[in-house]
Amino acid sequence: MDRAALDAAYNNGAAVRNSAQIVTDWQARSDRLRTRHAATMDLRYGPAERNRVDLFPAGPAAAPLLVFVHGGYWQMRAKEVFAFVASGPLAHGISVALAGYTLAPQIRLDGIVAEIRACLDYLSKKHSHIVLSGWSAGGHLTAMALSHPRVTAGLAISGVFELAPIRDTYLNEKLRLTDEEIATLSPLRLPVVRKPLAVAYGTKELPALVADSRDLQARRTAAGAPGPLVPISGADHFTILEELRRPDGALVSAARALV
Repeated sequence: MDRAALDAAYNNGAAVRNSAQIVTDWQARSDRLRTRHAATMDLRYGPAERNRVDLFPAGPAAAPLLVFVHGGYWQMRAKEVFAFVASGPLAHGISVALAGYTLAPQIRLDGIVAEIRACLDYLSKKHSHIVLSGWSAGGHLTAMALSHPRVTAGLAISGVFELAPIRDTYLNEKLRLTDEEIATLSPLRLPVVRKPLAVAYGTKELPALVADSRDLQARRTAAGAPGPLVPISGADHFTILEELRRPDGALVSAARALV
């Protein structure tokens, strides 16, 4: 592929024509939910400005916890946009936490991974049963942090699991990936973590992302690691999150199975 074709292969916003409108709607719904849980928003887990986590308790402290990591190719968006996804798990007695993290280029990718693990350290002080989930870049971070000792299972949604092609796209202007980072931060190149991991993608997503999800699942299956492949029929990179927002959504079902 030439540079233009590679850029298009990973440009989810351009691939979904109404993506900006969808994100605006996410923000409006998230604002309403965050207002209702104001007392447990922006809990600090680390020293950086974005080292904060939003907690949506479902009830008793002993309730299982789903930690959601937002996307944005590690360089944009924020946890505040994604609170709407908590609605689905909350309806089934599953507490939800949304992790914030520093964005590139302010921090390198290994630093972002470390921040997610620090957030899990913080949450594990009060929650013994954690399922880690994330969308897009958050799907990658889910796979990278699945090995955390207090994480029992994971749900990676529309993730990027091989970083080499990213280096040749517009996305690398802020990431500035090195050979070492590609080798050590691409889940498809790392030893398989033998915890349950559901790998989900929309059937209308960009082919590169579909391929990454299928390849990760195939690699895990070959290694005997548990967890299903969850293709969401008709979903694109953005509409797939409705399956986590709706109490009867397919991703809520996947999360409940992992819990």
